[in-house]
Parts: sequence; structure tokens; C-alpha cells
Amino acid sequence: MVGMKPKDMMPSAAVKFFGAGTAACIADLVTFPLDTAKVRLQIQGESQKAEGVGAMKYRGVLGTITTMVRTEGARSLYNGLVAGLQRQMSFASVRIGLYDSMKQFYTRGTESAGIVTRLMAGCTTGAMAVAFAQPTDVVKVRFQAQVRLADGERRYNGTMDAYKTIARDEGVRGLWKGCMPNITRNAIVNCAELVTYDMIKELILKYDLMTDNMPCHFTAAFSAGFCTTVVASPVDVIKTRFMNSGNGQYSSALNCAITMLRNEGPTAFYKGFMPSFLRLGSWNIVMFVTYEQIKKGLSRHLLHNVIDRNREEPAI
Repeated sequence: MVGMKPKDMMPSAAVKFFGAGTAACIADLVTFPLDTAKVRLQIQGESQKAEGVGAMKYRGVLGTITTMVRTEGARSLYNGLVAGLQRQMSFASVRIGLYDSMKQFYTRGTESAGIVTRLMAGCTTGAMAVAFAQPTDVVKVRFQAQVRLADGERRYNGTMDAYKTIARDEGVRGLWKGCMPNITRNAIVNCAELVTYDMIKELILKYDLMTDNMPCHFTAAFSAGFCTTVVASPVDVIKTRFMNSGNGQYSSALNCAITMLRNEGPTAFYKGFMPSFLRLGSWNIVMFVTYEQIKKGLSRHLLHNVIDRNREEPAI
């Protein structure tokens, strides 16, 4: 990312990889209820009916959260958290942590990176992350979408049970269900999120509007969250619907999109927009601010270790 002062030690790829995963997990812990509300709103209106349960009606972010707490308990807001943290540790580490490395790869190690290079880097790391971490995303969505029945029965009894059940009932391919729409979504999300953040932060620093500190990171992250929500919401809804669907409900992601358009109209593609924006905006703020602090903290710690080691070495 831009904005590193010369006197600071440049964070290594390992620092960025670890820092991105850790920051993303912290952001997920803070914003997970909003993500769960988003998923419930996105699947609302599907032709599919939960076994033994009529379709639930959710109204807005607060209404969805209130209904879930009242009917399923507060813990339902964190359904799929374990899979979500597994997803972020593997997913964000690749798509965010390797972004700068991929940018340098495309520019052959030079510091100058244009918009095309940044978009290519964002698309590449986004696709790599999905190919690697898709099963965790499938399980997370399934948990967030499941409604506890009156007798307490659940679709899955735990995270590992979900992995095993999906692999047994739908085959190993079931764990990579929705991989292509997810690659499309994350290529878009990564480009909108990382490139927007990168460029806004660069402009803020270039014109001396702010220094490389928390207000700068907050502003760039909030802007990136809004842009990402507007661009990625339709693909996100299709991804959620398709990944949560039962066997044979949709023949493909395209069929899912056509079915949504035919049955619910074009506004269906922006279902859950407000929780998506609240979640992405707050997630971006927490993640990028934390990520920047982790990078700086780890880099300074490593730099001090190197200096201390050099001082301790006897002169020859």
C-alpha cells in the first residue's frame, strides 16, 4: 500500500499476509451480525421454503436482527462465525495480503502502478483466494441462512459436520458450489475495495490533505466500502442464493439470476443493500485501520530486533 515513510521498514510479504488475515478476523468479529442480517435479507423471497417453516419476513437491518434475536436467540447472529473466521484467515490473507506483491509482479518490481495494473492485481488475488477458500465460504453462508426450527433441529450440527455433510450429500464439488460467481464477485470486490482504497489514500497523501494516520485510513476505507457495495451487490446476492440452494434448485448461477429477475424483479439484486453497506463500510474501516496498524507495529518490531542484534554482535 502507499504511504510508507522512508524511515520505516517496508513490511515484508509475510507481515502483510499475516496482518491481512488477522485484521480481517477482527473486522469479522465486529461486523458479523450485519453480515448475517444481509444473508437473511438476500435469500428472502426465494421460491424455496424451509422444511416445515413458512418463509420468514424481515424488514430492514434492525428489523432482521430483532426478529432473529426474538425467534432464534442472540447466538443466531453469529451462526457460521467459526467458518467465517476460517474463511477470513485463509481468504483475506491471500486477496489483501498478496495484493502489493502481485502489483509488483505486474510492474516487474517498479514502484509505479497504473489503474490497469492495480485492477489486474486485484482480480488475480481475488480469484486465487476464492479457489483456495471457497469451502469455508459455502459453510459460512449455509450457517447464516439456516433457521432454527421449533423443535430445535438444525440443518448442520457444527462446522465440521457441515463440511462432512455437504461433501457426503453433494460430493466434494458441493464444497466449491458457486465458485465461479464467487470468483466473479471477488474479482469485482477486490478491485473496487483495494484499488479504491489504494488510490484514495494515495491522493490524500499526494495533496497533503492528511498524513498517513488513522483519519486517512478511515476516510479511504469508508469510501472503498461504499464503492464496493454499489458495484458488487448484484453479484453478491446471486452468490448467496446459489450457494445456499439445494440440489437441483438452480442449474447454474446464470439460471439463479434469471429466476430472481423473473420472479422478484430487478430490485432483488439489491436486496440487503443497507446491511451490505453497513457491513462492508464498517468492515473496511475496522479491517484497513487494523491492517495498517499491524503492518506498522510488526515492521517496527522487526526493525528494532535487527538493530538490537547488530548492536549485540561484536565488532570484528
